[in-house]
Amino acid sequence: MILANETNVGKDPIESANENIKGFQTSSPWVEAWRRLRKRKTALIGLGIIIFFILVAILAPLIAPGQWDGQDLANRLKPPSFKNWFGTDDLGRDILTRIIYGARISIWLGFFSVSGSLVVGSILGMLAGYFGSWTDTVISRFFDIILAFPSILLAIAIVSILGPGLVNALIAIAIIHVPTYGRLIRSRVISIKEEEYINAAKIIGAGNLRILFRHILPNSVAPVIVQGTLGVATAVLSAASLGFLGLGAQPPYPEWGKMIADSRQYLTTAFWMVLFPGLAIMLTVLGYNLFGDGLRDALDPKMKQ
Repeated sequence: MILANETNVGKDPIESANENIKGFQTSSPWVEAWRRLRKRKTALIGLGIIIFFILVAILAPLIAPGQWDGQDLANRLKPPSFKNWFGTDDLGRDILTRIIYGARISIWLGFFSVSGSLVVGSILGMLAGYFGSWTDTVISRFFDIILAFPSILLAIAIVSILGPGLVNALIAIAIIHVPTYGRLIRSRVISIKEEEYINAAKIIGAGNLRILFRHILPNSVAPVIVQGTLGVATAVLSAASLGFLGLGAQPPYPEWGKMIADSRQYLTTAFWMVLFPGLAIMLTVLGYNLFGDGLRDALDPKMKQ
């Protein structure tokens, strides 16, 4: 005999059944992660900073007060004013306008360099961790060779070989960060491939590619997402460093690191030329670091309580 719940007495049977089903439903892990993330104010501040700079980059033609390459030698080295909020540089160009357009370059370099290193590193890491043996040895030694060099020096060497420019800087930044994601994925795959559901998939005849991309990768993606978020901040810094050395964006493109490099000789007479591009880099990196730290805590199973 089925005993009716006192709370369901007098209710429509279908409505009662729906309520009982909802009681057994569990939230998605990503929904739970978002709920934990919303409780971390610093992470939300970081997300707000990221969204702000993305919107600035997208809306640059609409919000910029002038042309990023427009020169006005009669107004060169003017301090901040109502006409030029961030002042002008040595060629009379509006610094605020150049910073707004520079957000496009920095975000573009950061996102696509991290995407490239994440994809290549994840594939190599999965192959090394899943197949092991000589495959693991060759790929791991490749990672060790890249990590043996200081990252910025290796990036400088790559750009020097390929030639200065935005695309070559992107390639260099992507290459130096491949081992970071490769080793992270490799360690996850080594632990996951021994799970019972992986053995069950092998028994029913699932192929290696299906196991890797259908079962192993989805269960390894959380730490990679966190590292990728933090990696964008590192990529922005690396792009600024290459630009500062003259190996990234070339004149007249308004890349933040290049803007600082061009302003060194005016540090004592026109400090705003260095101050505002430096603040843009600092805030962008701070935003990604704050959001990445919060995302790491939200996706960490140990933090659920």
